[in-house]
Amino acid sequence: MMAIHASARRIKPRDAVLPTIPVIGTGPDFPVASLRSCGEKTHALLDVATRRYPKSLLKSLDRVSRVWLARSDNGHLREIDTIAEELGRPGAYFFSINYEWGCTCRAAPSPETNSARLIRVLDWQTPGLGGNLVCAKVEGAPAGPFAVLTWPGYTGVLQVMAPGRFSAALNQAPMRDPTGLFYVDWAANRHRVWKMPFPTPAHLLRRVAEEAKIFDEACRLLSDALISTPGIFTIAGVAPEETAVIERTEHDARIRRGDGAVAANHWGEAGWRGQARGDSSFERAQTMQATAPSFDADFAWLAPPVLNDKTRLAMIADAKLGRLVARGYEADGAATQSLDFEWHASV
Repeated sequence: MMAIHASARRIKPRDAVLPTIPVIGTGPDFPVASLRSCGEKTHALLDVATRRYPKSLLKSLDRVSRVWLARSDNGHLREIDTIAEELGRPGAYFFSINYEWGCTCRAAPSPETNSARLIRVLDWQTPGLGGNLVCAKVEGAPAGPFAVLTWPGYTGVLQVMAPGRFSAALNQAPMRDPTGLFYVDWAANRHRVWKMPFPTPAHLLRRVAEEAKIFDEACRLLSDALISTPGIFTIAGVAPEETAVIERTEHDARIRRGDGAVAANHWGEAGWRGQARGDSSFERAQTMQATAPSFDADFAWLAPPVLNDKTRLAMIADAKLGRLVARGYEADGAATQSLDFEWHASV
């Protein structure tokens, strides 16, 4: 039986004023635990994200979101109820099921070709996401421990490193049948979601982190489980050949392995309709394809178009080593010190 413990070392950049990314030890209740530990970060984030919207609108979005969560028998509803009560402000339900971002990912063998690594860059228009990141060190899940880069009170999983198992991330899929009018397109896509009694892709990735013991099992769950809206998953296992991108609609899946394991916000193969999201999706994917998955705490490889004014997070993860390096970003550059987190295993 292996005993697992964790340590984190933070790398101090030239600008020592930058905050660190807190590492919070939790059980499977990491959304509530992280909120209780760093709730000020959630309030700061919601202050920025909701300042243009009247409370009446936020309350209405919360009400509709909770009805959908209940109707779809979402397993995290009670947890989200607790978060909403503790926050004491509108936005908690909508925050837990809404995602509007661009991302660029690559799963590839490590430079030493003895493991698989995930490179992840997350873009999001909302400011504050980079500066308010936390790393939840989760123990007690059925399949084993995992580390998730997240925000206090957020119940989904967008990027995760499960030591000895896999690293994975979620990208937003292309928008279907766009009109060119953002709010019309957003409403049409959201209407489709309300009709789907399935979990969100972010809640599916959380389930995979909690339940999948090996790379193949994770791929099967990400491919087979029904979801409420399309998504693109990138996953790197332990062995160098364990790399894949899984493109999903609500019911169907396509999987690309090996050198094709690069994803942005467009479909990698013809046949599925949809308009790429984010800025320069094809160019970002092309650039990421040529990016070496080396641990670099300075993130020297992060450059346009992968780096842009909406970049909020950059991460490299290796599940075989149990290690991830991450940094938060805002429009003006790095928003946190780099976090070098390593999960040690000993007999």
